[in-house]
Amino acid sequence: MLDDVISFLKENWLLAISTPIYIVLISLEVLFSTWQKRYYYSFKETLINLWLNIANYGLGLLVRTSVLLLLGFFFSHHVIALANDSWLYWVLLFLGVDLCFYLEHRCEHFSRILWAVHVTHHSSVEFNLTTGFRSSVFRPFVSFWFFIPLTILGFRPLDILLVDAICQIYGILVHTQYVRKMPSWFEWIFVSPSHHRVHHASNVLYLDRNMGMVLIIWDRLFGTYQEEVDQVKVVYGLTKNYEHPHHPIGIIFHEWRNLFRDLTQPGLSLKQRIQYLIEAPGWRHDELSSTAKQLRKREGLE
Repeated sequence: MLDDVISFLKENWLLAISTPIYIVLISLEVLFSTWQKRYYYSFKETLINLWLNIANYGLGLLVRTSVLLLLGFFFSHHVIALANDSWLYWVLLFLGVDLCFYLEHRCEHFSRILWAVHVTHHSSVEFNLTTGFRSSVFRPFVSFWFFIPLTILGFRPLDILLVDAICQIYGILVHTQYVRKMPSWFEWIFVSPSHHRVHHASNVLYLDRNMGMVLIIWDRLFGTYQEEVDQVKVVYGLTKNYEHPHHPIGIIFHEWRNLFRDLTQPGLSLKQRIQYLIEAPGWRHDELSSTAKQLRKREGLE
């Protein structure tokens, strides 16, 4: 297992390949959006996006060895012996990783404590390729729990993290307003920029929709799919945006602060305190705010 850890820490080829692609595409998007006076980018938003990515990457490096060791422990108890030298292994692993991400992502939108981890990714009122780098800083503490079933099924920890990293590259590239619609067959199977614009919207119709990273089929199967509607222009950001959106520390911890404030209200029962942790964002014992589901019901969308 130690050899696997050392091997993984030495593997930087994926970063070396993807970085030039990001630089070229982001530069083109900046140039064209400015030339066409669309202004998809602002300096402060772009800077905070890059800061959040650096913070996430640094934390990921710190905990990666522990993550590999934990996944390795569960892999040592796997119930199926799978050889990783066949195309079927990698296809099944890709499907498994993408499904695990969908489940993780869905939990992050429907559980307040996980939303506190994820909310930074949704806190920008802009939507461009650098928004894809606006990382949920504490995701390394969350994602590996969802990969444990894959290790028990016989998929190797290093292979899981490799496929996850490749899927993350795709997930970054769909953060663009320049691609309006992909061919219909593509839109039916894969997450497209149109799908992901919906996901980043604060419009009630679009809340908590299109959770997939590479495949949109999970959303279609599990009832979280929503098409981008021409009559409903996407409004990016949160339903209630953070008042200091460019504060490098506040942007990471603002929802944790709000959660702590709600948890420490006087007079709450133990059940209510637990509900503040596990219920969907917007849930309150006094009903002074609403969840996305409640908002949709109120507008006759469910």
